[in-house]
Amino acid sequence: MLYLKTLIIVVQLLSALGVIGLVLLQHGKGADMGAAFGSGASGSLFGATGSANFLSRTTAILAAVFFVTTLALTYLGSYKPQTSAGLLGAGPAPAASAPAAGSAPAATSAAAPASAATATPASQAPGSDVPK
Repeated sequence: MLYLKTLIIVVQLLSALGVIGLVLLQHGKGADMGAAFGSGASGSLFGATGSANFLSRTTAILAAVFFVTTLALTYLGSYKPQTSAGLLGAGPAPAASAPAAGSAPAATSAAAPASAATATPASQAPGSDVPK
């Protein structure tokens, strides 16, 4: 499972860097007007409009790959494997070892004075500060 997560993270990083690079390579809307007057874009490898289609499609594909890898990492991050029951099979559910959060402070505060009152001897009871 660790190798799968590592592979997906590498693919996600490469697709993110690819999207960043392709977005920076693309021309803005105002650059098309300069190409119409012969600014040199028509002599490029893809032609005046061919580069926009190629770069746009490649950016869209890499963005889709980035989206899919993000969803896969989210799924793998939230996946919790089921614990094996071993040879005993599926027995009864284990009992909760900790008490409820709301009842814990009330139980300890109520139990502490009761146990303190029963544990103190009569000679040390409150109000018997007078030595005998």
